[in-house]
Amino acid sequence: MKIDVSVVRSLPLFEKMSAADLENLMAHSTSRRVLAGDSVFDQGAPASHFFLLLHGRLKVTQVTEDGQQIIVRVVHPGDLFGFAKALQRSDYPGTALAVAESIALCWPTELWPQFIDTNPRLAVTAMQTIGQRLEEAHARIREMSTQEVERRVAHTVLRLVGQAGKKEGAGIRIDFPISRQDIAEMTGTTLHTVSRILSAWEAKGLVEGGRQKLLVRDPNGLALLAAHGKD
Repeated sequence: MKIDVSVVRSLPLFEKMSAADLENLMAHSTSRRVLAGDSVFDQGAPASHFFLLLHGRLKVTQVTEDGQQIIVRVVHPGDLFGFAKALQRSDYPGTALAVAESIALCWPTELWPQFIDTNPRLAVTAMQTIGQRLEEAHARIREMSTQEVERRVAHTVLRLVGQAGKKEGAGIRIDFPISRQDIAEMTGTTLHTVSRILSAWEAKGLVEGGRQKLLVRDPNGLALLAAHGKD
């Protein structure tokens, strides 16, 4: 599938790249369509490529040593992912699963040094992405260590609203399929607990749920709950 260069040029990552450099970058790329539920790569597999998401949404999961699956990152359009070379790794540290039909550009991993030499912004973006992932991981660890479950769920939902919120009617919809199990994996709790919390929030008018859907009807009320809990 051929990708129009204008689509890529519209992304902040490439808007300052010269036409010649962008053409060279695209000449080495291939596009991949990933159906919902399929993986782009699996945890532990050799890191043969790095990627740029053009359309859709992905969740990156990891299976811990004790067999627990957790969601470590959601990949949004315009995000780089799978750049294990920048992490000094030869394998992928997680599994990238499409939560909606997605399209990604991919390049061979061995081209990473060449690309960051010709496009310093690529290196800066990679570092920013790593920094954001570390910051979010630290926040989640802090929340799990110090906060009750309901506050952790509120923080997670608000982060998703900030990353992928879309105004809709009387609220803000998280603009990709998300299940209660996904939220449980993001917050280190159980599906039963998340279901109980979201049902209570629906009764209070804070959110409106559905099958793999979540509409935040009262973001201010949710922010107060995240900051102060029930009290």
